[in-house]
Amino acid sequence: MGLNFGHSPEIQSLQQKVRQFIDDVVIPREKEAAADLGRLEAISGELQEKAKEEGLFLPQMPREAGGLGLSFEDLAPILEEAGRSLLGPRALNAAAPDEGNMHLLYHLATPEQKKRYLEPLLEGRIRSAFAMTEPMGAGADPDLLQTVARRKGKAFVLSGRKWFITGAEGAAFFIVLARAEEGPTLFLVDGRNPGLQLLRTVPSMDRWSPGGHGEILLEDCEVGEEAVLGKVGEGFAYAQLRLDPARLTHCMRWLGAGVRAMELAQAYATERMAFGQMLQDHQAIQFMVADSHMELHAARLMVWHAAWKYAKGERIRHETSMTKVFVSEAVGRVMDRAVQITGALGISEDIPLSIFYREVRPFRIYDGPSEVHRASVGKRALYRRLRP
Repeated sequence: MGLNFGHSPEIQSLQQKVRQFIDDVVIPREKEAAADLGRLEAISGELQEKAKEEGLFLPQMPREAGGLGLSFEDLAPILEEAGRSLLGPRALNAAAPDEGNMHLLYHLATPEQKKRYLEPLLEGRIRSAFAMTEPMGAGADPDLLQTVARRKGKAFVLSGRKWFITGAEGAAFFIVLARAEEGPTLFLVDGRNPGLQLLRTVPSMDRWSPGGHGEILLEDCEVGEEAVLGKVGEGFAYAQLRLDPARLTHCMRWLGAGVRAMELAQAYATERMAFGQMLQDHQAIQFMVADSHMELHAARLMVWHAAWKYAKGERIRHETSMTKVFVSEAVGRVMDRAVQITGALGISEDIPLSIFYREVRPFRIYDGPSEVHRASVGKRALYRRLRP
């Protein structure tokens, strides 16, 4: 079956329902959240209850897990609509890092682990974090992993430092990557474990992630064998199981933010007079709008193609690397043009463009910097003679 560039009437109807929900329920809460980011989590919780009432909760999860049971192909337009507001993905309980952690737990966790960690995460009662990145170690280069897990009878003792861990403050549990004797391993560590200490929340340019980005210390952090997620020594493979689809869902969400940015910029261009004519009638503005629409269109097709391959069960590491680089950089350029078109209004926070601009810039770094992905794509193309 070939690639389908459309979606079923049911998915189109759901897409429209999500758009309406974002416009009518979510976007009106943006200024409230921007004025007091300390209330971000509470506002997200209130929006989640509204999403449950509307039947829009957990679009990324199978029905048996309480989700909408969408294929990865059908998920793409839904998360794009949700991404039109920074509050949207969290309202649907489909935001990072929880969304990727749900995926990992659903595929790897034991029944006991699912009951303890996955079920409350699915219900939106708790948050989680994925702890891989280290100050001078694992992150873009996971081979530099320095956090260790030493056996102590039937238990493990984790020691190391993790850095820039999204959602760390207030996380109910962490999925921690550490190097055991058998190899890198994933561990489920409760946030209240006395051996896990949140040293600080790192000040950063992006501020709209509940729990911020934390630096944590693992010191004599003891966990039982039941804390191992999957098999001992398979941590790198499991991390990739999480990261490939997570990169794509990031792209889906940020694509929606790019679309919203152009909606705001174009609305402004139809209202603002400059040098005797409407801003939209100036060719310089038309060129910026055209470039943005072309890049958003290309980005959407790349996302859809990778999602189509993933839904068929094919490996998509090459496609996700290409897509992540292109989408992160294209959406960044779209945001930049939108701010330029709207001028001082775009720099202000009277509309959310400046917030979008700050929040999207780190996307070129997290989930693998553009340079790392480019190197990987180039090596595969050159040394494996892979067709582009």
